[in-house]
Amino acid sequence: MRVVIETQAQPKSGGRRSTQNSWDRFELLYRSSRDDVFAYVATLLNDRAAAEDITAQAFERAYRRRMTFDRRRGEERAWLFGIARNAALDELRRRKRVASLTVDPEDVSEVKDDEAAEVALRRTAVRSALTELPARDREVIALKFGAGLRNTELAKVLGVSETAAGTLLYRAMERLRKACDART
Repeated sequence: MRVVIETQAQPKSGGRRSTQNSWDRFELLYRSSRDDVFAYVATLLNDRAAAEDITAQAFERAYRRRMTFDRRRGEERAWLFGIARNAALDELRRRKRVASLTVDPEDVSEVKDDEAAEVALRRTAVRSALTELPARDREVIALKFGAGLRNTELAKVLGVSETAAGTLLYRAMERLRKACDART
């Protein structure tokens, strides 16, 4: 026996179609966002295995709550990143540790020319400088550049206005620049 529980009333003739449309939309959201969500969560947790688990958990939560999504409150992608953010923060609270956004530097010994070596050194300096920033700044930078969110999406995830999101990003980038300059 198969039991299906719908969370939203469906028209009698189109109930199956609406459910299928919901699934299709969710599948499209998954396919277009999974790599960005994983990159964001991995950046917050600095643990690839945990990031895989939390990314899966975020998509599971989103799937279970897909009928509660209200397009008037924002885009699906921002809604999804909010869920992923909460899942990652739950994991960090569970661990009772501070998130670190650093990743192992790339192996510079494999660099073939001077220009590539300079780029590798700059990346290492930026990664190192990120560790000195406050957690909020690291999160804003990770959402913007790691996950590729636009400022409107960034604002929705952080729960601030678009102007405030832009200001947070600007200030975080200024602090990152100063930290990088201090290293050179």
